[in-house]
Amino acid sequence: MRDGLRYRVVDVFTERALEGNALAVFPEGAAVPERLMQAIARELNLSETVFVLPSAREDCVARLRIFTPSREMAFAGHPTVGTAWVLLNEGMVARGTARFIVEEGVGPVPVRVDAEGLIWLTTPAICYGRTYDAEACAAALGLARGDLLEVAPQWVSAGNATIFVALKDRETVDRAQLEVAGLRRMIASGKGDGVDGAGACVFVFAPVETGAYARMFAPELGIVEDPATGSSTGPLASFMMRHGLVAGGAGTRWVSEQGKKMGRRSLLHVEIGADSGIEVGGNVTPVGEGFLKLKPGQL
Repeated sequence: MRDGLRYRVVDVFTERALEGNALAVFPEGAAVPERLMQAIARELNLSETVFVLPSAREDCVARLRIFTPSREMAFAGHPTVGTAWVLLNEGMVARGTARFIVEEGVGPVPVRVDAEGLIWLTTPAICYGRTYDAEACAAALGLARGDLLEVAPQWVSAGNATIFVALKDRETVDRAQLEVAGLRRMIASGKGDGVDGAGACVFVFAPVETGAYARMFAPELGIVEDPATGSSTGPLASFMMRHGLVAGGAGTRWVSEQGKKMGRRSLLHVEIGADSGIEVGGNVTPVGEGFLKLKPGQL
């Protein structure tokens, strides 16, 4: 505290610094007043910022408060994976520990570290909601109806609401650009039960030989485009398997490539467990650390 509030910066879902999805982690999050957490996340202006707190649960090593520049998240993927690395690196979890659990807004999230050093999270329960008009989705993304696969765009969530739109190829994914007024019309086109889609991110993808090629837009979360969205990748796997767009079954592994268009290529690994649980994993690369200096009256 003498020098300020210490934080670490790591790039998640990459082995190369300055790629993947950047994350700020405050290991001594209990020293940060709750009223300042959102303002600090807005100041750092990364996709997410995490404050590590003690957990009241005996089965969890820590509680994670996760913030985008505009709101707190109940669950997020790259913050889970990146913070797990920081917990191990800081000695807050004993190095060499292969499995542990962190607490998030959705509840306990299991984490494991494999022999290659990849850190994996277990996706929370996935639920399905409304479907959306393909024409409205295409227009919102600046695309033609023929650029979409014959799969109804749909709201799916494991704690971070996502509208999935399947596109025909990589080039089409790279041409997509979400227009906010169009997003509202897309949401208004929703049919079926469940939430109306307000506040959901929009995840566009194309099935490819290695798994998926993807981009994610979340203007209502203060994120124009996200380089790697682990919380949506588990639901992506479920959605693709449901529609026969990727192989399923226990032991199946594939990769979702995201962020390439914005110069922050990320590789999100997916593994289907024997109980049909979906794990999302990747590498973490440390890039820096610093101190956030505030006036005494602000703390």
